[in-house]
Amino acid sequence: MKLHELRDNDGATKKRKRIGRGPGSGTGKTGGRGIKGQNSRSGVAINGYEGGQMPLYQRLPKRGFTKPNRKAFAVVNLGLIQKFIDAKKIDAGKPITEDALIESGLVRRKLDGIRVLAKGDITAKVTLEVTGASKSAVEAVEKAGGSLTVTTAAATE
Repeated sequence: MKLHELRDNDGATKKRKRIGRGPGSGTGKTGGRGIKGQNSRSGVAINGYEGGQMPLYQRLPKRGFTKPNRKAFAVVNLGLIQKFIDAKKIDAGKPITEDALIESGLVRRKLDGIRVLAKGDITAKVTLEVTGASKSAVEAVEKAGGSLTVTTAAATE
């Protein structure tokens, strides 16, 4: 086999449909758009439009509710905290506060607080002080010999 003999498998590539290239092409003149009507014209965007009938998304009842004053927590996993400790970006000897997590670059901004979740393993003995934590995260930190204190009364779980 030589370089000039290389080619795709049969059926692997398909020729592009060239629209509006004369009557012999099969898609000349109107370009496969039919005659007249909204869809034959340019600039048509009618997703969900049902020809004046009430669209499906408007016929269905509204569901659910978005709480306007809900709290948004910055989420941190234990595995990431361990990774930053190993990389010497966080000092495990001192208590790790929310400000320390922001300084290290692990969290960009505090939002309504930082919540620790139990994804990943933690082996370092650390003292964490955060706004929220899952039960499994608290257990994992205590199992490693550290402590996780949840500050403020508004903390979840």
